[in-house]
Amino acid sequence: MQRRWMMLGAILTMLSVAIGAFGAHMLKDKIGASAIATYETGVQYHMIHALALLIVGLTAGQLGASTKLKWAARLLFAGIIIFSGSLYVLSISGIKILGAITPIGGVAFIAGWLLFAMDVWQRGKTSL
Repeated sequence: MQRRWMMLGAILTMLSVAIGAFGAHMLKDKIGASAIATYETGVQYHMIHALALLIVGLTAGQLGASTKLKWAARLLFAGIIIFSGSLYVLSISGIKILGAITPIGGVAFIAGWLLFAMDVWQRGKTSL
């Protein structure tokens, strides 16, 4: 589990930098200011949650894999795809219906962080 999520986190972090650079250099003059702001929000959340996957992988290495950590990683990954992905497509295409999909990714982020916190909390209680 540790290697998989750390590798995916590193790849997704690299992609967030590339996608951000693409937006800054290729899209800035082609889409409006509001669309750029939407795109940048996608990049920001993408980066934060890719780093979170690295943290989950490191935690699994330190504390051992668990069902909660596995689901936390899966939900953070799904959140990147759904939340950031929908914002990327929305900002470039202007398809407004994608705005209805974005909150699903946000819920995945919240659930992933909650599972991560629960896992760490429960393990701390058993080691006392």
